[in-house]
Amino acid sequence: MSGKMVLGNDASSSSSDMVDTNKNLSVLVVDDDPLLRMFHDSYFKHFGLKTQVTQNGKKAVDLFHLGASFDLILMERDMPVMDGVEATKVLRAMGVNSMIVGLTAPISRREKRDFMAAGLNYCFEKPLSINMASFLLKELNKNNIGSNNN
Repeated sequence: MSGKMVLGNDASSSSSDMVDTNKNLSVLVVDDDPLLRMFHDSYFKHFGLKTQVTQNGKKAVDLFHLGASFDLILMERDMPVMDGVEATKVLRAMGVNSMIVGLTAPISRREKRDFMAAGLNYCFEKPLSINMASFLLKELNKNNIGSNNN
């Protein structure tokens, strides 16, 4: 699936409505690129989510070992220390039920299939667009994931 996604008219909503709906949701942004971490962090803060960022999969796994939990995890695929594929596998093996969304540079179908098989809910090319972020928030709210799911 490419980073481009076409959504119907109901995908747009006012920012204030989205902030009210999402104020109890949290997101973890896992990416080794500091600019993309900041960029994705600001998207979800704009929508009213509590956000945290970290620069590799090992640090994300460590957060869960320490008792942290998040409703949504944005997981970069290629990172040092522990990549997104391995981190996703470890989180799922730990019983983490959060929505995990892979973010990648353009990759082959096989690489995407392997990343999805690690336990992703969705996979998009980065950077995440406002439409994709809105889609993910609607999915979280639709699935009644208002409490943290680790």
